[in-house]
Amino acid sequence: MSKIESEIQPLMDSHAISPRLQDYFKRCIEFHTYPAPGLLIGVFMVDYAVELLGAVPGEKLYSVCETQKCAPDPLQVILHCTSGNHRLRIIPMGRFALTLNRPSTEPFTDGFRIFIDPGKLEKYPLIKAWFSNDPAFNQRAKAVPLIDEIFRAGRDILSPEKVRVKVTPKQKWQSGTCRVCGELVPSDLLDKGVCIGCGPNAYYQKDLSSPQRQ
Repeated sequence: MSKIESEIQPLMDSHAISPRLQDYFKRCIEFHTYPAPGLLIGVFMVDYAVELLGAVPGEKLYSVCETQKCAPDPLQVILHCTSGNHRLRIIPMGRFALTLNRPSTEPFTDGFRIFIDPGKLEKYPLIKAWFSNDPAFNQRAKAVPLIDEIFRAGRDILSPEKVRVKVTPKQKWQSGTCRVCGELVPSDLLDKGVCIGCGPNAYYQKDLSSPQRQ
């Protein structure tokens, strides 16, 4: 356990964090592997959205996260919303915000969006410096005071808004064969017979010394 992690319990106790939220924080830190500031704020965001939605533990919910950094993890740990079960959509807009809604067969459904409100950060200088990526802010040196300020702030730095969420129904699809790699992919992901993995999204080069498929 790192020095920072050893400080978490005393900090939560000093700010009278509820047992339920303490459990969320511990599980999310274990999943994320360290107490990142965005992760901790994300726990408050998820808890806030669930409350506004009037949801109960274990209820099937759908989520949208507007950043790839930290915030998706509390959605996975607390609500079991994952990319794999299609209950987590990550749309990398660069905004630290998330939205929750219930399942619906309608084109749109009610949901709640929670975001870090820049107008509420003046009372929390460390959070503001971290969130604005202030070059003068040394997160390593200020890690524990920053976490302390996050626990003190809680929901106070967040703002909610009721929104109408566009429902994305399951799409029927057919498979096609990439003419480069020979693997099957959804046909709508082929461009002139080539999959995006062999095209613009290629992220590796083959090791020609390794055994090749016959």
